[in-house]
Amino acid sequence: MSLFPAPDDWTAQRVDAIDGIRTGIGGWTYAPWRDNFYPKGLVQRRELEYASRHLSCIEINGTYYGAQKPATYAKWRDETPEGFVFSVKAPMRIMQSKALAKSGPQIEDFIGGISELGDRLGPLLWQFDAGLKLQRDAFEAFCDLLPRTADGRALRHVLDVRDAAFIDADFIALARRHGVATVFTDSPEHPSFADVTADFVYARLMRARSGTATGYPPDELEAWAARARLWTRGEEPDDLPKIVDRAAPSQPREVFIQFISAAKERNPAAAMALHAILARS
Repeated sequence: MSLFPAPDDWTAQRVDAIDGIRTGIGGWTYAPWRDNFYPKGLVQRRELEYASRHLSCIEINGTYYGAQKPATYAKWRDETPEGFVFSVKAPMRIMQSKALAKSGPQIEDFIGGISELGDRLGPLLWQFDAGLKLQRDAFEAFCDLLPRTADGRALRHVLDVRDAAFIDADFIALARRHGVATVFTDSPEHPSFADVTADFVYARLMRARSGTATGYPPDELEAWAARARLWTRGEEPDDLPKIVDRAAPSQPREVFIQFISAAKERNPAAAMALHAILARS
């Protein structure tokens, strides 16, 4: 049973960002959510329609395993309400390429399709898994290839680098030079650092517990709401780890907080609970 029962006419509903802060989840197709998030009897083909009216953003994970046809992106765009935003994981074949510095054609092909999301397109997530041995020069050349616009719309890029040996002051400086964000990951399994490197912040929270109805207990959600408020004002939390001492220039920032993995069945409730805290604070 959902902690946040849907109104009878949920099709007219939408969830706006709170002062530039968006909360969401990874994907929208997951069987346990049919017991505690989606209304009983909702057909699977309408799950995106429902989820996008109860969350302000969703991270598309399926694109990591293979890009979709432009018509599919257009369909997803049309099923979501105005103001809703997708973040999109880039195909892993790009990040795992042995010729990363020459991946321009693959990047352009991916961007050409994903641009069908139109104004629903948010940050593009480039995930470099642990075990990939990155070369600094090739990585910088890759960042040079990331397009800044598509169809007249500005693009935002976020790097999720999971090779701990690559995460150092030079990496932070590289990200800032290119104006790309780095993921803050709330997880014991991946590098976790909160250095701000762009004009938006992207956090992936991976500590939801199955025994807690909202994934994270109320005090932890309150703490994340406070951190998000600091980020959106251009400030930085002092209780999260950082690589370098120098803060980024202060400016208002859009903030994306995605509840990912861990006790995945609890993630929609976590995202909605955090949104509710932000709405009343």
